[in-house]
Amino acid sequence: MTVATFPFSLTRAGVVMSPLPGEANEAEGVLNPASGRTPDGRLHLLPRLVAAGNVSRVGLAEVVVADGVPVGVERRGVVLEPDAGWERGTGHAGVEDPRVTWVESLELHLMTYVAYGPLGPKPAQAVSSDLVTWRRLGPLHFAYQPELDTDLNLFPNKDCVWFPEPVPGPSGPSYALLHRPMWDIGWLIPGQGSFLPAGVDDDRPGIWISYVPVAEVRDDIRNLVRLRDHRLVALSEHAWEALKIGAGPPPVRVDEGWLLIHHGVTGEMDPATDQQQSVHYEAGAMLLDPDDPSRVLARTGRPLLSPSVPEELTGTVPNVVFPTAIEEIEGVMYVFYGMADTSIGVARLDRA
Repeated sequence: MTVATFPFSLTRAGVVMSPLPGEANEAEGVLNPASGRTPDGRLHLLPRLVAAGNVSRVGLAEVVVADGVPVGVERRGVVLEPDAGWERGTGHAGVEDPRVTWVESLELHLMTYVAYGPLGPKPAQAVSSDLVTWRRLGPLHFAYQPELDTDLNLFPNKDCVWFPEPVPGPSGPSYALLHRPMWDIGWLIPGQGSFLPAGVDDDRPGIWISYVPVAEVRDDIRNLVRLRDHRLVALSEHAWEALKIGAGPPPVRVDEGWLLIHHGVTGEMDPATDQQQSVHYEAGAMLLDPDDPSRVLARTGRPLLSPSVPEELTGTVPNVVFPTAIEEIEGVMYVFYGMADTSIGVARLDRA
């Protein structure tokens, strides 16, 4: 359901990272960061660094905090590059839009990212104990589910993010992943159009959830990529989400359930380009049921954050706020977000 007054708000706190002049890896922007803390407790961002030709890498940058507020970063290099063959296509390549969740029960940071390979964007998984050295587990694999009458592995997929702790799943306690399949494959094979799962009649990309039983992951971390029990969580409902929605930072446990910051998109998509010029990205939120995180308890009818400052209105892709990371700093929650696919901003999350 949608509530008239959502119990959380977002307030801009400034810009924390912009492209460094002369840095080749940042020629087309720094954006859409993940986040985490190194073993010594220091907070870092893992920004997407975009070089000429829209080739992306994942960097590492320590967050500078002044009076409890993030105000900048100190760069610490690159931690993931499109080195694997399935992360590169003819004339393009990239490891894009990382999302990182610290999972205490595994003592690991779980990074999902988009591998921009031969067949376009596919979701992939890496793990690390220190944010610096990452072990690829490979592309995510979605088990065939007969009642859906489709193979999720056929479709591009983005906005993948793990819950930070096990949740109740159809097969018992499980690690759960939110993701966003895209059913229209006409951009890949002209004339094919959309192929929807059984029971779904809206082809706009929405938020799904899939699970991996805890016991299987503890037995072998490589099982993390073997997802099952796929469920639709949410589709676009409001005017500000008319084109599509997608998950943002890792869900945060609050009194009401799981708080999920998400983005909504309006405008027109041009299938001929990756760097859209006629879209509008805004940030909203949902509350998911702690006993069944595939169930939405409440969601925002209006965005919590919309493009309005110069860094959000003008850039590689104008009119974008794209939330991807959330961290607590001195007792306050901050959301880090991409600004017009060029810079990184931060907003304070408060109870409304």
